[in-house]
Amino acid sequence: MSAPAIPSQVVYIVDDDADIRDALALLMRSAGLSAASFPSARDFLARVTPRDSGCLVLDIRMPGTSGIELQAEMRKRRIELPIIFLTGHGDVPLAVKAMQAGAADFIQKPLEEHRLVMAVTQALKEDACRLRSEDPADNPPDDRLASLSRREREVLQEMVRGRQSREIAETLGISIKTVEFHRANIREKLGTTNLADLFRLVFKQE
Repeated sequence: MSAPAIPSQVVYIVDDDADIRDALALLMRSAGLSAASFPSARDFLARVTPRDSGCLVLDIRMPGTSGIELQAEMRKRRIELPIIFLTGHGDVPLAVKAMQAGAADFIQKPLEEHRLVMAVTQALKEDACRLRSEDPADNPPDDRLASLSRREREVLQEMVRGRQSREIAETLGISIKTVEFHRANIREKLGTTNLADLFRLVFKQE
């Protein structure tokens, strides 16, 4: 699970729960990464500058300044660290908003350690590219979306709005089973295994 990183890169962790902060910092260090944790957005902003390199693992819901609010403040301060949001089951609409605002990824709780380390490793690579003035978004347009049928596009549009299968079925006037069938086809055609990958692919085309 070890992952190499540029020496100056740091995985910043912001979460109001001390136990979670400690566990995440330990996980990052066990993967060979440098980590620094903070209990609040204010403490994080007092430490980090636009010159810092790495990524941010951020709880989307915190007392005081929320994860979404911190994301907005970072944009104002031109702190361009990739953000990986940690979300609860009911936070998908918030996660959609975060992805639209440029978040690198979001991971739902309970966390899968391997999934988080992989997301962090990818975020560090993207930040290294940014610092070298190489835009990782400068790739040829992805034509996988063109392979979707009209109905699959309609289902996909509802999915990126954070709606569940029952809500999609009611909106489109189809059965839940049909929605699940289309969702499976969408995942197969787009090659996505989770919502974050799906959102990233869709928003990249906008």
